[in-house]
Amino acid sequence: MNAKSSAPFARVHIVGTGLLGTSAGLALSERGVSVTLADQSPSSLALALDYGAGARRTPGDPDPDLVIVATPPDVVAEVVCGQLEMFPGALVMDVASVKLSIQGAVSAASTHAGRFIPTHPMAGRERGGAVSGRSDLFTARPWVICAEAGQEADAVRALVVSLGAIPVTMTASEHDDAVALISHVPQLVASLTAARLQGASEQALGLAGGGLRDVTRIAQSDPALWIQILAANSEPVVEQLRELRADLDHVIDALAGVESVGSKKVLAETLSAGVSGVSRLPGKHGASTTFASLIVVIDDSPGELARLLTQLGDWGVNLEDLRLEHSPGAQVGFADLTLAKDVVDDVESQLRDAGWRIAGERS
Repeated sequence: MNAKSSAPFARVHIVGTGLLGTSAGLALSERGVSVTLADQSPSSLALALDYGAGARRTPGDPDPDLVIVATPPDVVAEVVCGQLEMFPGALVMDVASVKLSIQGAVSAASTHAGRFIPTHPMAGRERGGAVSGRSDLFTARPWVICAEAGQEADAVRALVVSLGAIPVTMTASEHDDAVALISHVPQLVASLTAARLQGASEQALGLAGGGLRDVTRIAQSDPALWIQILAANSEPVVEQLRELRADLDHVIDALAGVESVGSKKVLAETLSAGVSGVSRLPGKHGASTTFASLIVVIDDSPGELARLLTQLGDWGVNLEDLRLEHSPGAQVGFADLTLAKDVVDDVESQLRDAGWRIAGERS
């Protein structure tokens, strides 16, 4: 272990300087690890270097203890095999969002596959590239490790912990099934919903609120990257989409015959199932928690949001989430505060006493 840091590797080489590669470089560099970078794109590499994610690797540099492959999914297996050959004393891990196809390709192509640890940090942003890199990107986020217990897997697990992430052990198949449900299908649903806005009138778009923005937020993700991800994980995604299509057909039939006996029951059961599903999502600290939304009206003028947040901080209020929304045609905005239900009544009372306006009913 590096004596100057809590990271288990003294020298790490990162291939690929997009969002994940740059973020890993920034986080490791902050922890005193010697990080070198490589990328086929000179401009991407130059940007990551400027951000301080590591140094350019030179022929005289000592071999790394660990190589992190953070390239696009369609070339990960090839790059992993190349790094295994280039650095015979190093472990090699990847951070791609699909695992089974990559694991199979490396096992088939390399006699050194025992030094390869497939992983996937469940962290990201709508925008990719080195410019979006953050040293705290992995903090408190799950990081899947698709390897059985052993010296190599334990070392990678220690690295994950040193970066503030939460290691989760799964098989490659379990991982791909899981991300099809919780990531890949939601991406498609968001993109399909957002695509329908292309023909909408400006008047209709002016009515859009937080609900639409919540559903379509991830539709801004990079299409080229997502084509690779979906193609590499097509079987689990297709299975999920077929089940979703059956649910949609059930709802369509109910709405088409909304006066028929049982149709409203179908709608009620569908909506209730959604409430139940959302309630199973883990809270901020990894346990299921019940939250409430409190919407505060703020004047659209400098300093008002800061004043609100300062008061909440002075009162010791723990914000689980904060979303901002502007009212079309009005000089006001809305701060949607997500709070634990057991404190929301007291916070609302304090806000009203301090002169803040509360909008609508709590959800």
